[in-house]
Amino acid sequence: MSAPSGMINDLRSRLDSKTALTVLVLLHNALTCLSLIKVATFQYYISFSVDRLWVAVIVAAGFSVVSLLFVVARFSFGYFVGFYFYTMILGFLWIEVFSHYSYEQVPAGISAALALVLFLLPLLFVKAPLRQRIALSNALFQHLLTLILAVSAITIAVAATYNFRLVSVAHIYDYRDSIEFPAAVRYLTGWVSSTLLPFAFACYWLLGHRWRAGLVLILLLLFYPITLTKFAFFTPAWLIAVAVLSRLLEARTAVIASIFVPMLVGLILIVVTGAPLNSVPGRYFDIVNIRMIATASSALDIYNNFFSSHPLTWFCQISVLKPLMHCPYEAQLSIVMQDAYDLGKLNASLFATEGIASVGIYLAPLTALASGFVLALGNRASAGLPPRFILISAGVLPHALLNVPLSVAMITHGAALLFVLWYVVPRSLFAEKRSSNGERSRSGTAG
Repeated sequence: MSAPSGMINDLRSRLDSKTALTVLVLLHNALTCLSLIKVATFQYYISFSVDRLWVAVIVAAGFSVVSLLFVVARFSFGYFVGFYFYTMILGFLWIEVFSHYSYEQVPAGISAALALVLFLLPLLFVKAPLRQRIALSNALFQHLLTLILAVSAITIAVAATYNFRLVSVAHIYDYRDSIEFPAAVRYLTGWVSSTLLPFAFACYWLLGHRWRAGLVLILLLLFYPITLTKFAFFTPAWLIAVAVLSRLLEARTAVIASIFVPMLVGLILIVVTGAPLNSVPGRYFDIVNIRMIATASSALDIYNNFFSSHPLTWFCQISVLKPLMHCPYEAQLSIVMQDAYDLGKLNASLFATEGIASVGIYLAPLTALASGFVLALGNRASAGLPPRFILISAGVLPHALLNVPLSVAMITHGAALLFVLWYVVPRSLFAEKRSSNGERSRSGTAG
């Protein structure tokens, strides 16, 4: 091993130590709150008052004890997802202190904190591997990757016949509401863009097939003019960022850095430049600090307000259940919220939909616990796979989970499909790659 490589590995190990992780998560907690203070100057539905700052600091500091779970837990798919949800709940507890909406705020805050803890317990600590009754050979797995590329290309070609517009990100909302896909195309679009292509990218990237990995990124980018979503536009860049972070840092540190660094950059840009949201620094702050992070937290505030005075759904919003039971809402919950608050379509995470909207704040912790066990299947299906591979292949799912119900993430965005793909990956695939790299390294040294 060369000296620079040894120094890099030593630095990675030091940053993954308990002391370094503790410092990093505590800095992340502080940054999340500081970012929300700045967000409140741009978003009227998020409030801030100096008079109640001391209350918010006490609440955030008390809740920050939960973040120490990420210091003691080992990396897994659940670790990745769990840290993003932790950030969302921390943000909600901060926002709730200043909220101008009317609902039982103390019970709602306690419910959210308890729900997260119950959610994290299986998500962080249930890792027993599933017995791999179906394992593909390495050669057959390569054919599966080729099939994924073929299915992706066909899906893009078919979806493009329904919509394909080259417009700037600023104008996507002028056209997006008019886009309609048949159900089959809609599901395929979600599976390919959220699961199949990120999975293929992780495989090709870590196996050293850079040209094929680049082809995957091009295919992912083609979903932007089809779906006209920021999610599609930024996915290729995000996967590259995750790949780089996971190369420079150990997996746990990379997870924290993947949300800490972008949020820090956004806050610095907006504070130093004092720019409006329609500027370049402002757009970055809007995309990362507001839409990626603060919006998911504020959705809990809004859902608490709405369902404190409206009927609960008891899961009737799930499409397969809606025809079988009485439902007080004909439209999707995102549209119900849009009509009630005029904030656009407000999709929300499992904490808001399967929790607050479905069963109310007093039973929401139980649905969070059940959701934790569902997502912990990802830990069990991916057991034995390299952390970098898990991190990259699941790269877009935490963002999806923060913004859509669990049922939508599992089915429409293909999280369940990713679990199946992890399950059938031959565990020898990456071992052979590491062995090959080691042999080449030894040959080079001997020469």
